[in-house]
Amino acid sequence: MVNSPETFPELVKEVRRQLAISQEGLAHELGVSFATINRWENGKTTPFKLVRAHFDSFCAKMVRQGKLQLPEAINE
Repeated sequence: MVNSPETFPELVKEVRRQLAISQEGLAHELGVSFATINRWENGKTTPFKLVRAHFDSFCAKMVRQGKLQLPEAINE
């Protein structure tokens, strides 16, 4: 998934919106804290490479299962 740090907060919010899960639910799926998801959405922090790879993998899995639709520029 290719996107800039400026758009990452919007991506996280969109993923949660489409999957209808809370920040806590996404945190559980990714193995991070609720506060981490909250900071990502508020643009206060961005994930480290390993966690970002896990987030991207989670999104790709949801896309393959038909539960998530992301813009092509992000899906590459």
